[in-house]
Amino acid sequence: MTRRSLLPIAVIGGVALGALGALVATRAGRPSRSAGGRRGHRTARNLRLATLGARTGGSYATHRARRLFADAEERRQLDTAFELKTAEQVTEALGHMKGALMKLGQMASYLDQGLPEHVRTALADLQHHAPPMSAELAAGMVRDELGASPEELFAEWDPVPIASASIGQVHRAITRDGRAVAVKVQYPGVADAVAADLDNAGLIFAGLGQVFAGLDHESLVGELRERLLEELDYEIEATNQTLFAEAYAGHPTIHVPAVLPELSSRRVLVTEMAEGVRWDELLTWSQQEKDLAAETLYRFAFGSLYRLAAFNGDPHPGNYLFRPGGRVTFLDFGLVKHFTPEELADFAEMIRHIVVDPDPAAFRASVERIGLLPAGLPVTDEEVLDYLGHFYEFVAEDGVYQITPAYASETVRRFFDTSGPYAVMQKAANLPPSFVVIQRISLGLYALFGDLRATGNWRRLAEELWPFVGRPPCTPMGEEIDRWRRARAADPDMEATLV
Repeated sequence: MTRRSLLPIAVIGGVALGALGALVATRAGRPSRSAGGRRGHRTARNLRLATLGARTGGSYATHRARRLFADAEERRQLDTAFELKTAEQVTEALGHMKGALMKLGQMASYLDQGLPEHVRTALADLQHHAPPMSAELAAGMVRDELGASPEELFAEWDPVPIASASIGQVHRAITRDGRAVAVKVQYPGVADAVAADLDNAGLIFAGLGQVFAGLDHESLVGELRERLLEELDYEIEATNQTLFAEAYAGHPTIHVPAVLPELSSRRVLVTEMAEGVRWDELLTWSQQEKDLAAETLYRFAFGSLYRLAAFNGDPHPGNYLFRPGGRVTFLDFGLVKHFTPEELADFAEMIRHIVVDPDPAAFRASVERIGLLPAGLPVTDEEVLDYLGHFYEFVAEDGVYQITPAYASETVRRFFDTSGPYAVMQKAANLPPSFVVIQRISLGLYALFGDLRATGNWRRLAEELWPFVGRPPCTPMGEEIDRWRRARAADPDMEATLV
């Protein structure tokens, strides 16, 4: 694996896969503020957590391998034997498989096109699979949160989870009034585990300051902490998801499942069940269908940003379900960033100076004022434009452009590879809080587009979505959306906010 391939893994998300050993050592050996007895207890506990976490991860890999050669009955027995049956077991597993570290593994699996395929495949497994809670533990969480067992709350309840991820797992159920729903149940102890990872993230980012001298790591960690702690509160997620569901109600290609607030709480979230195929199957579809799916993903990201002033900041493949014709269901609204008018105006100013009416001096002045680069760097305005212009390359010209894996990999290198010609700017660059989550577009969404080899006239599509340009619909999908928007605006019963 090359140094370039390792760089993104070692930095993104606030906790580093490449720094996992350092993180464990930090947890185990960091001096305690309390007396020696508590220090020794914490050291022993953290060492035990690290050991058990690694053991859990390794045994789970073995478990999944054994399932491949087992019949249905044997698989059920193997699964039951491996289930995490107590909160303590879950907490131990969090040290390696769940929480903030697992979220980083999920992102790395689709982010860096330079990773060896066997590494990407192993990490990709984190998008859909993780050691699950036992049926009894999941039911206990529901009972604690909602005051009754799943069998009492629902007409039907499937104790076998249909998905397990970084902070919770999902079960099928049918409500008493006959609606099929997905019930997301948070793992017990995950909040403490994520908080511990975030406590150590500051130390990791402080160390990165030796390479990225311009990085304001305290502001960066503060923004990550705020967003990730919000993700642990399913009531916040329910509010975010309802915002998107109402804004896109009846949309031709974008679907957001409705929330059932009467069956939801801080650690249990119930939403409508959605249909569609997963990312791996989409990759087998025709290029036309891939392009339509990419258009919908693009419209959702930038339409939401500029019309709702909100961005769903977790664009990994496990959060989408696909149907033909570009129809996409969007799942998981735990990591949502809401923007102020001033922050949106900053984005628009940069776009005007680099895309709509290119002006190298004005663009440099914008990025310096916003805080992406410090003033006075010994580089020319044209060099600044060349360095940051890559991120706008596919919308720079009015013409058909295919986003490739090579483009996505270069996007990652522009952030992290300080061995190239842009080292002066990379080392001095900063990421203001308003840019932390939005960079998931560059580092996540475009990587997915590279896998799809998504093709289209992105300039015209962008100008349709940029409110400061307002181009008329430029695709058949855009025309259909425009008809939907006009019909919605004419309906006195609909909300005024349109996307």
